[in-house]
Amino acid sequence: MTHTHKTQVCIIGSGPSGLLLAQLLAQAGIDTIVLDRQDRSYIEGRIRAGVLEQGTVTALEEAGVADRLHAEGLSHSGFDLAFDGTRHRIDLAGLTGKSVMVYGQTEVTKDLFDARTAQGQTFFFNVEDVVPTDLKSDQPSVRFRQNGEDHVITCDYIAGCDGFRGVSRAAIPADVLRTFERVYPFGWLGILVEKPPVSDELIYANHARGFALASMRSETRSRYYIQCDVDDKLADWSDGRFWEEFATRLGPDTAANLQTGASFEKSIAPLRSFVAEPMRYGNLFLAGDAAHIVPPTGAKGLNLAVADIRLLSRALIAHYREGSDHHLGAYSETVLRRVWKVERFSWQLSTLMHQFPENSPFEKKMQRAEFDYIASSEAASKAIAENYVGLPLE
Repeated sequence: MTHTHKTQVCIIGSGPSGLLLAQLLAQAGIDTIVLDRQDRSYIEGRIRAGVLEQGTVTALEEAGVADRLHAEGLSHSGFDLAFDGTRHRIDLAGLTGKSVMVYGQTEVTKDLFDARTAQGQTFFFNVEDVVPTDLKSDQPSVRFRQNGEDHVITCDYIAGCDGFRGVSRAAIPADVLRTFERVYPFGWLGILVEKPPVSDELIYANHARGFALASMRSETRSRYYIQCDVDDKLADWSDGRFWEEFATRLGPDTAANLQTGASFEKSIAPLRSFVAEPMRYGNLFLAGDAAHIVPPTGAKGLNLAVADIRLLSRALIAHYREGSDHHLGAYSETVLRRVWKVERFSWQLSTLMHQFPENSPFEKKMQRAEFDYIASSEAASKAIAENYVGLPLE
């Protein structure tokens, strides 16, 4: 027996992208069903980004889920770039009149789950064998299995918010889909520790031994990263080894304020730049990591996904409220223009701040010259600041 369901928009993936889309559409009276191969506790437990652009904060305000963010988030008006101990502050507020908010993606996800659950969102968790079908028809569908039973959802549109390894992008025919990728020859080893941050603002550091990032999740919880070999294992990195390496890369002056302790989360993430084109096929729309990945340098992953959702929700609301399909038709082209600009910034900052094993002495000198130029030029610093606080939606 196959269980049948009908909705206006079927959303595959219940990370922050899918949840935000469901929330914004619900506020416009548009019905959705959300499905995910994991359960809520797993999704909420994933450790991800923590720096929110003003546009992301605005989207969460519009979605009615920003109360805790404003109560607990940390507003930052700048951050530091450091190169072999020399620090240069990017004055976000002074250069752009804008700021960013430090508030963990885990918390954003919890806030969105709470809102959608309270409002009666239909969820299907722990689903298997998800297959989007009939994508070029007026009534696409999504088939899946849950607890050994078959289900099919018929809908007007499918939103693929299911991440880099999800099924949505794979549903686009190979002769239509084009992908562009840069895999970086290193990873990020990250830890969480219940200690106050070493600095009031983020520090992105390039040291001869590799990159380091001093970040935070609150005034008492710190998130720190170091560049590591792509083949490293967590077993290779005791807390003691991490702290020694991290302090070295920050430099003695900054490290003098570092409070160390036992980590309660530790992970290694590879770095890649990736874009899939187009982001629409028939009545399937891709958003977030399903369509693009940025290296975490510059904190653009979640923010880029939220920008996708803001544009997709606008397009769907225009369709249902006004009968206008202009924004739906322009979705892929509009989003991709912005995606490539953000990819450029994340690639640029990653290239500047990491030690690449293949770099010649000349290329290492070019990194230093680029840093010195940024430090000496208000125009160059402003370009960094404009990208960091978030480019316009279109």
